[in-house]
Amino acid sequence: MKAAVNVNGRLTDDKNATVSVYDHGFLYGEGVYETLRTYNGQPFLLDRHLRRLRASASALGLPCAMDDSEIIDMITRTMAEVDGDTEKYIRVLLTRGIGELSYDPAGCQTPTIVVIVRPYSETSSNLLANGASLILSSIVRNHPQALNPQIKSNNLLNNALAMQEALRAGAD
Repeated sequence: MKAAVNVNGRLTDDKNATVSVYDHGFLYGEGVYETLRTYNGQPFLLDRHLRRLRASASALGLPCAMDDSEIIDMITRTMAEVDGDTEKYIRVLLTRGIGELSYDPAGCQTPTIVVIVRPYSETSSNLLANGASLILSSIVRNHPQALNPQIKSNNLLNNALAMQEALRAGAD
């Protein structure tokens, strides 16, 4: 399998993974994530990533019913589904879960946890040798009093808008 996805313990490939349209991570961006990679087949600084995931979730009042050993087991099982001995890219997402069309978090009984694993793509030798282009975007980051930048939130709209601006600038 080129990529594997684990949604609440259900392993599948990336084409068949599903999350409910009523999941508040999808509806309202109520979720947090961590992204990491492996070195020598081992997730790098996993304990620190899990601490930060929990800190971000706590800042949103988002419970995580799983302890670290359960999350690590979920990551390990998902990694085992990805073909080859290559290094892996890992993303762990925790959302408020399925609920009503309401901002009330009490309507969500069970958080959703997703683990995505795919082969890690090394930085190309061309990029390492020649570097990358840089643009200055007119898109302003969220003010720290509006959204704490220490929360690794699923809300990455600023980044998407800045990328669209960069792509449009490159097309001119």
